[in-house]
Amino acid sequence: MNPNPDTLRRRVNMTRWLATGSLLGLIFLGLAWELWLAPLRPGGSWWAIKVLPLCIPLAGLLKNRMYTYRWVSLLIWLYFTEAAVRGWSDRWPSSGLAMLEGLLCITLFVACTLHVRWRFQAVRLAQEASEAPPTETA
Repeated sequence: MNPNPDTLRRRVNMTRWLATGSLLGLIFLGLAWELWLAPLRPGGSWWAIKVLPLCIPLAGLLKNRMYTYRWVSLLIWLYFTEAAVRGWSDRWPSSGLAMLEGLLCITLFVACTLHVRWRFQAVRLAQEASEAPPTETA
């Protein structure tokens, strides 16, 4: 069962903004976490540079590049691993921030995978519509 093109377009647009928003959330959370909220050392930590790799795909998501959605869905598992480890091993508030990071990672992964799936569906639907013979009306 294929949804209509308008529904697919809305879904693709929603997942695009959800992916971009969760990526921005991860960047801001990582900076705030390591610089102010719960740094490893008082006064801030050099671990804040962990957000630099997240800044690279931001341009690709904003430009709606399909390839970026595909590889970000793989990159994000490194951050999810950090969130799982620190969520179980750190004390509060760091463990709470790690859980939030894990939630943002899962949101980004789901948004990216659904975005890719629905964009391919939209392309396939458009190809099928262009290949269909015109119907005659009586």
